[in-house]
Amino acid sequence: MNWIGVIGIYIVTWAVCLFVVLPWGVRTQVDEGEHVPGTEPGAPVVFRIWKKLLINTVLSAIVVGLIGWGVSSPVLQHYWH
Repeated sequence: MNWIGVIGIYIVTWAVCLFVVLPWGVRTQVDEGEHVPGTEPGAPVVFRIWKKLLINTVLSAIVVGLIGWGVSSPVLQHYWH
């Protein structure tokens, strides 16, 4: 697998993992009892986007590493050919 392929797989994996990471640890206005009139009750009180982006980046790197290992593993190549 060349580097362009790895980068493409990483970008797609990063985007998919983002939907997994975004809801982690979210406390809504209703959960906190701090509903601001005129806003969505399910909106998070504190979003912490930078922390989630960092976690997502590390998680995506691990997933891409596992994909790369699976593609290059001689044991798994037996089943693909």
